[in-house]
Amino acid sequence: MTVGAVFSSHSPLRGRREPAAGVSAAVAQCEHAVTERVAAFAPDTVIAIGPDHFNGLFYRLMPAFCVGAEASSVGDWDTPAGPLPTDPALAEACVRHLHEHGVDAAVSYRQDVDHGVTQLLDNLFDWRALPTVVPLVVNCAAPPLPPLARVQQLGAALGAFAAALPGRVLLLASGGLSHDPPIPALTSATPVVRERLIAGGPLDAQARAAREARVLEAAEQGAGVPLNPDWDRRVLEALCSGDTASVLALDDAEISREGGCGAHEIRTWIAAAAAARAAGCDHFRIEYYRAIPEWIAGYAIMTALPPGIPD
Repeated sequence: MTVGAVFSSHSPLRGRREPAAGVSAAVAQCEHAVTERVAAFAPDTVIAIGPDHFNGLFYRLMPAFCVGAEASSVGDWDTPAGPLPTDPALAEACVRHLHEHGVDAAVSYRQDVDHGVTQLLDNLFDWRALPTVVPLVVNCAAPPLPPLARVQQLGAALGAFAAALPGRVLLLASGGLSHDPPIPALTSATPVVRERLIAGGPLDAQARAAREARVLEAAEQGAGVPLNPDWDRRVLEALCSGDTASVLALDDAEISREGGCGAHEIRTWIAAAAAARAAGCDHFRIEYYRAIPEWIAGYAIMTALPPGIPD
């Protein structure tokens, strides 16, 4: 058994809006270096922890944590669509382990995942040759959200599971940091939107295009909570150094105020960091950070790969 981890922000606006000169190239250069290290690590299994943006989870039944035994990408924001190479027996074993360690995770045999899971997978791997993927969606968008301490507990249990698997296991966390996209709230939604948030269902091409156009319009207008590099760096440094107390001291009101509604996606980082440490990883490193307003994201990349993986 060998376990490593990669953490990264994601942005649906990559490729849609060009940031300041040199920024896209710098992000791509860092990702290329991380991709080469992941290739050298050669994981047999990837546990991909990500959020959902009302593409797979809806208020008809909203789990805090959901493991995909069978899963498919919805293909939003230019990400590849179609089935992921999951392993139902492995996913069920993961869920049983989590339950035995006090974490009530759901399991899905028809899980839909969006760019919150797939963008990082697509950045790090050849989509046509993905290793076995265990997608784990953490509810980061639909209050009530799982408490941070509960997310930490999920991560610790997940790390013990990963450590017991044969071969090499890569933990992925996608989300955060500060960003405030126009995610609708159930309490203030129009009747049509409220029904969508509850009932869900697939979007046709026209509806998805209209949804993406609304996000692009909001980005152009600069609406929402501004990016917060100081807050981002404090969270990053606490996660990197293992300062769990500082991270768990955050509350949801502070996260929304300091980082915007999208900052609740730090839950994916908290879970993966706890899992990596529980599995014995201690080589955490912040690879990149920049506030990128054109992508409406405090954009960071962090790794926790075993020593000996070439830089």
